[in-house]
Amino acid sequence: MTIVENFMQRHSQPSRIRKVGACTALTLSLFMAGITGVQAKIDDAAVYKPVAPTIDQARANILIARQLQFTHFRNLGISDALSGDVFDAYLKYLDGQRVYLTQEDIDSLKTVKSRLGSALKTGQLQPGFDIYNLVQQRIIQRLQFALNIIDNGLGELDFDSDDRIRVDRSEAPWEADQAALDELWIKRIKNAVLSQRLNGTDDEAIEDTLRRRYEGQLKRAYQARSEDAFQAYMNAFTGMWDPHTAYFSPRTSENFNINMSLSLEGIGAVLQSDNEYTKVVRLVPGGPASKQGQLQPADRIVSVAQEGERPVNVIGWRLDEVVDLIRGPRNSTVTLEVIPANASDETVTRDIAISRDEVKLEEQSASKDVIELDRAGETYKVGVITIPTFYADFQGMQAGDPNYKSTTRDVRRLLEDLNKQGVDGVVMDLRNNGGGALHEANDLVGLFIDKGPTVQIRNANNDIQILNDEDPSVAYDGPLVVLVNRMSASASEIFAGAIQDYGRGLVVGSQTFGKGTVQAVRPLNHGQLKITQSKFYRVSGGSTQHKGVIPDIEIPSRVDTTRIGEDALDHALPWDQIEAVPHTRYFDFSGVIDELRKRHDERFAISPEFSLLQQEIDFLTKQREMTYVSLNMGERKAHHDQIEQTRLTIANARRELRGDSPFKTLEALEDWQTEQAADPDNTDEELDFVIREGGHIMADLLELDQHMASILTPAKFAAKTGTQ
Repeated sequence: MTIVENFMQRHSQPSRIRKVGACTALTLSLFMAGITGVQAKIDDAAVYKPVAPTIDQARANILIARQLQFTHFRNLGISDALSGDVFDAYLKYLDGQRVYLTQEDIDSLKTVKSRLGSALKTGQLQPGFDIYNLVQQRIIQRLQFALNIIDNGLGELDFDSDDRIRVDRSEAPWEADQAALDELWIKRIKNAVLSQRLNGTDDEAIEDTLRRRYEGQLKRAYQARSEDAFQAYMNAFTGMWDPHTAYFSPRTSENFNINMSLSLEGIGAVLQSDNEYTKVVRLVPGGPASKQGQLQPADRIVSVAQEGERPVNVIGWRLDEVVDLIRGPRNSTVTLEVIPANASDETVTRDIAISRDEVKLEEQSASKDVIELDRAGETYKVGVITIPTFYADFQGMQAGDPNYKSTTRDVRRLLEDLNKQGVDGVVMDLRNNGGGALHEANDLVGLFIDKGPTVQIRNANNDIQILNDEDPSVAYDGPLVVLVNRMSASASEIFAGAIQDYGRGLVVGSQTFGKGTVQAVRPLNHGQLKITQSKFYRVSGGSTQHKGVIPDIEIPSRVDTTRIGEDALDHALPWDQIEAVPHTRYFDFSGVIDELRKRHDERFAISPEFSLLQQEIDFLTKQREMTYVSLNMGERKAHHDQIEQTRLTIANARRELRGDSPFKTLEALEDWQTEQAADPDNTDEELDFVIREGGHIMADLLELDQHMASILTPAKFAAKTGTQ
C-alpha cells in the first residue's frame, strides 16, 4: 500500500492516533525502488523505525489550528489552497535543497498535498508523519550512497571533466529519479573534495572529514523522534500565518528565554533551523560572539568542537541539541565550523573559536564618544552615542533601586555629559541594534521631543493602543542624526521612525530590518505556541512591518538583503497604514535634503574608505550571483585564486589607508583577523568611517540652516544663542 493509499484509507475511517513506537504501514518498495548506479552499502544492524504521532500531539495540533484561525493578527482560514502551501513549506524544511526526494516521490504525494488542511483542522497528523518518514528513508539512502562513494576512494572521482553544480538548489527542479540523484550526489561529493583540496587539505583528511560528516547525519536520521516530525510539521503549518509564529516543543520551550528567541547561553547568539543547518539569526550585544567579531548573521553552523576534542558534525541535528552542544562552562572555548553568509557554496567553511561567558548588562549599555571634524578651517565637535540594544534592569526597577540601569536613563546621563562638552550635534548609532524593551524606545524618543505619541500598536480586532511621551522635558534639543542598517530592528525602528516623523533628525544608513510585529507565547497541552498578535505603526500611520524605516540619506551595506530582513522571509505580513495621530513636526527637511544628499554623494565620490566599501559590496554581490560552480580542478583553482587575490587586495588597500604594511599572503591576513577578533579593545574602523559621515551630514545641516540647531522656537533659539 502506498503512502497515498494509506492516507486515503485512514481519511475515510475514524481517526486512530497511535502511540510512539507504532509502525507506519509504508511499503519498502516506495522507499527503495529506483536505486540505480552505485549501490548503497546497507548496514543490516541499523533499521529505520518510522515515527508516529501521539495523542498529546494530536490535541496540541487542534489547539494550534484554533489559535491560528481565531487569534492571529492575520485573518487566514484553513483551505485547500493552504494545504498546498503547507505541503511545499514542509518539504522545504525537510529537503530544502532538493537533494533527497525525486520527482517520482513528489508525484506520489499529489493527493496528500491537497488534503493536509482538513487533516490539520482535526488533529489527523499521520499524513505529515508519513511524509517525514519517507524523507528520512530517502536521507538514509543518500547518505549510504555517499559513504559507498567514499569507500571506493576519492581517486575514482573525475576532476578533469566540464561538470558543474548548481550552488543553490532551493528553486531547482526535483531530479527525475534515483539515477539522476546518484549523478547529483557524485557532483556534491566532488564539490566538497575540490573545496577542501583548494584549502590545502590532503585526500586522507578530506576522506576522514566527509566520512564523519555523513556518518553523523546517518546516525541522526536513524534516531529520528516523533517530536522531530511534529515540530517540523507544525512549523510548516504555523509559518503560513507569518514567519514569527512558531510551535515550540516541550524541550525547545526550555531554551526560549531571550527576546522571544532561542538564545545560547555561553556565546550570545540567536539561532534558528534552516533546512539541515543551524543558522545564526543575530548576535546578542555584549555577548562573547559579538565581541569576538567573526561570527556573523546568516552564517550556518557545520560542526562544533570542544577544547581538545574532535569536531562534531551537526548538519541535520535538532536545534535544541545544537544549543546544548554549544553551551558550556564559562571561560571554556568552543569552536564553530561555519559556512559564512557570503560563501560561494556550501563547501566553503571557516573555524571560529569563541570563549564562553555570560552576557553582562553593563556590556550592552549605551556608550558615548566625541569626534572632531575639520571643515574649511572650522571645527565641529560631534557627540556619538552607541546603543547596542534597548535594555532595562527590571529586577532593579521593581526593587526600587534608584540607580537601576536602562537605555533611557543611561542615554540621558550621556547627553548631559555631551551638552557640558559643548557638542555641535549628536549622532545616535543604532546599527545592529535588534530591539529590546518597547517602553525604552518610547522613553528614549521622549528625550528628544517635548511630548507626544511615539508609536501605535494595532491588534487583530483593530483596537489601537498609542504609546506617548508624557514628559515635557527635553534632554537634548540640538541637531540629530540617527544611524541605522539592515540589522536595526523592532524597537530601533520605532525610535528611528518617530525621529523621522517628528522631523526631529535625519535617519542615515540602509533600510532597516522591517520587524514590525508583536508576539505572545501561549501554553499548550504539549509545548508552546509563539503567535503574532499585534503590529506596530508609526505616528504618521505607516507600519514598520516589512518596509522598515527608509533612510533620508542612504549608505550601502555589505548585508545581503535577499537573505536578511523581513521582506526576505516567507509569508511575512505586508506593509500597510492606518490613520496618523496628531504630532509635532519640528523641521521640514524637504528644502535642504537634496543639497544634503548632493554633498554626501560628493564626499563619497572621493572617499577612499567608501570606494573600498563599494568594491567589497560589488565583490560580495558578484559571489552571491553565482548560480553554478565548476567541478573541473583547473577552472575551480583559477576561480579560487581570483577570489583570494581580490580579498587580499581589498584588505591591503584598507591597510594602506591606515599607513600599515600590506599582507603578503591571505594566510597572513587571516591570522591577523583572528588576532584582532581576540582583542577586546579592537575597534571596527568602518564604523568610524560611517560615524564620521553622520557627523559631516549634521555639519552640513547646520551650515544650511542654523535654526535646525535646536527644536526651540526661533525667538527662544535667538535668546539662547545670543543671535537676532
